[in-house]
Amino acid sequence: MLELVEDGPVLRVWLNRPDSLNALDHETLSELADVFNEASRRFSVKVIVLGGRGRSFCAGADLKNPPGLGGETAREQRWRADVGSRACRAIADCEVVTIARLQGHVFGGGFALAQSCDFRIASPDATFALPEVDLGIPMTWGSVPRLIAEVGAARAREIVMLCDRYDAETAHRIGLVHRLVDSGQLDAAVDGLAEQIVAKPEHAIHVSKTQFRAYANALGDASFNDGDLFRTAISGVTRG
Repeated sequence: MLELVEDGPVLRVWLNRPDSLNALDHETLSELADVFNEASRRFSVKVIVLGGRGRSFCAGADLKNPPGLGGETAREQRWRADVGSRACRAIADCEVVTIARLQGHVFGGGFALAQSCDFRIASPDATFALPEVDLGIPMTWGSVPRLIAEVGAARAREIVMLCDRYDAETAHRIGLVHRLVDSGQLDAAVDGLAEQIVAKPEHAIHVSKTQFRAYANALGDASFNDGDLFRTAISGVTRG
């Protein structure tokens, strides 16, 4: 469930399931993909802020209604398994500059959504983790290439394979977030960055974003089979 708020050239997209710490189900991810794809075609929108209502940005997949499962045919199964990849790709490839507003849990799929944004601003209570490997599931959604592009292969290997939790200060130090601000200043910091971007020459911002995206995409060729990896892993966990 999403909440959309338009504020002039800034579109605010809120994950709005605070009672479940904004856990991600299939419908939410599908809606996210649609919103960001549509925003690329809306020339009045200059910046998108992605945030989470309540005390957490996003605690990851909804374990009561996990995304990516189901489907009667192999084609439908793969389509559903790719929903997280489609959402992250829509954010990463969006023609509009994107900012992640982060507090509380930034876990799993929530981590992947945040990592797909151009900028990440966090409050001190934000905690970051990719627990997938501990759950017997490889990290998919195209997240590994994006993470390598942001923090380097050595650090990305630790984050993905060891499944450690990182507090906001550590996340800022290693490059997972761009800015760390006091909790009471989170909205002001996000608004300030959005205003700064809106004031820049639009074409130069667009070309710069395209250059960074091209580098990240060059690392991501192997992520094309994320849906198959996810289905295989889930099948193995289910049998085990």
